Amino acid sequence: MINVITGASAGIGEAAAVELARRGRNVVLVGRDPGRTARAAERVRAVSDRIPDTFTCDYTRLDDVRELAARLRSRYGRIDVLVNNAGVMTTERTLTPDGHETMIQVNHLAPFLLTTLLLDRIGSRVITTSSRAARTGRLDPSDLDRERRRWSGWLQYGDSKQAGALFTVELARRLAGTGVTATCFHPGVIKTEFAPATLVMWMVKHVPGMGRSVEEGASTMVHLATHPDGAAHPGRYFARSAPAAVPSRMRDPALARALWEASAAAVA
Repeated sequence: MINVITGASAGIGEAAAVELARRGRNVVLVGRDPGRTARAAERVRAVSDRIPDTFTCDYTRLDDVRELAARLRSRYGRIDVLVNNAGVMTTERTLTPDGHETMIQVNHLAPFLLTTLLLDRIGSRVITTSSRAARTGRLDPSDLDRERRRWSGWLQYGDSKQAGALFTVELARRLAGTGVTATCFHPGVIKTEFAPATLVMWMVKHVPGMGRSVEEGASTMVHLATHPDGAAHPGRYFARSAPAAVPSRMRDPALARALWEASAAAVA
């Protein structure tokens, strides 16, 4: 089974790749940094005696995502599981070369584009890394880049992760009856290098008892890729390997459809 994991060069993506490979899955690693991706591939090889395919992609450039999709399509006739895990958090408002705010592009628009370009090759499951921060989101499909609203890095991060949950809702609706399902999940607050410049994540990393290990964070991703739950609950948000209740804005079908349309226009 081909399992493509983005954001697989470190953190929960790398940990999930190692565990899936340990279970006999054929994992494909996508990362931004070639050196770190190669080191993650070596960890996979160590547990599986198989050198995984690796691809590099910069999600701040949508043409890179299009090229990645083309390379994956040329290499694989079927992708059983696609895990949209690459992500970023920054307190500074910056724009990508495509003109979008960085977090909404990396955390949502790029995976949206990759998924839609690969959709006819995906055979089983699409899994998206969301976050508990999605609960705080106030996503406005007409203002994805937060140009007309007060800037806050954490608010925009919440919007971008709420976008992942709503993308899952609409994707599951569109996939109904095809045998392909879409889910998303909260990995927990993890001790990684994610968002290192923020006080919150510094505390998580350095204060005992505040954060989970990357292996613990990856466990729900692995669960959704391997367990019947990953097919039995389309459109659902998971936490600690179980479906979890979410605020109405994270499951609103009308908002999900509006986001899909706005996202398609943004990446066109």
